[in-house]
Amino acid sequence: MSMDFAPPKYARVIAAIQQRIRDGEYAPGDMLPSETQLVREFGVGRTTVVRALQTLAMQGWIEREHGRGSFVKGRPPEPPADRARPGLTCAEQAEAAENIVSVDRVPAPRHIARLLGIDERTPVIARKRLARHGERVSAVETLWFPLEIALGTDVDKPAPLRYGVRHHLQAVKHLRFDHFTERLTARTPTKEEAELLGSTAPVLGVLATVHDASGAVLMALTISLPGDLHELEDVYQVR
Repeated sequence: MSMDFAPPKYARVIAAIQQRIRDGEYAPGDMLPSETQLVREFGVGRTTVVRALQTLAMQGWIEREHGRGSFVKGRPPEPPADRARPGLTCAEQAEAAENIVSVDRVPAPRHIARLLGIDERTPVIARKRLARHGERVSAVETLWFPLEIALGTDVDKPAPLRYGVRHHLQAVKHLRFDHFTERLTARTPTKEEAELLGSTAPVLGVLATVHDASGAVLMALTISLPGDLHELEDVYQVR
C-alpha cells in the first residue's frame, strides 16, 4: 500500500492557479478560464472547481464577479513569518486605533478564570482587537488582564498602545515576560468572531498564558486565526 499523501482535488486546482499567477501566465486583471473550462482541464467536478475558486478569492488571489467570472487580483502579501508564535506576536505588536474593537471591564468567563487562576466572574479587563493581512482580518485577538496587572497602566483604556502590550507593561510596571504557554485547537468561530472575520470557515483557536520568571500568570490571550490564512510550522531536534 502506498503511503504517499495525495492532496485534495480542490487543493491541486488552487496550487496550479496560484503558480500560474506567480509565473505571470495569469496577470492582474485577466479573466480566469470559466468553471466549465477548469472542470475539463483538471478532470474534476464543478463543486471542486467552485471550492477552489472560493478559497482563492478568500485568500486574495482572485476576485469573483457574479455573472461575469473570476478575475486575477495578483499575488497577495505573504503572511507574517512570526505567526507560528501567535501569542508572542499578539503581545508584541503595536496597535492601531482602527483595529481596537473594545476595551471593557467584564466578569471572567470560566475558561479565562481557569487560565488566570481566579474565581469565575471575577472582574478582568478584556482588550479585543483585530489583526489584518492585506485587506482581510487575519485574527481576532482578546487580551485578558487581572485588575491588579491593569492597575496603573493603559491596557484598560481604548487608546492604542504604540509599542505593544509587552513593552508597555515592562515600561510602566516593570513586568517581564518569561514564557508563554499555548494550546491550539481547530474549531468553528463564535458568532462574534464570524462577524469580525467575515467568514464562518473553521479557525485555529489559540489559548495562551503569559508567565513571569516565577511562573505567575500575568495575562491570558484568546486568538482566532482563519484556517485558510494560517499554517503552523516548527523545527526541533530529536534527542
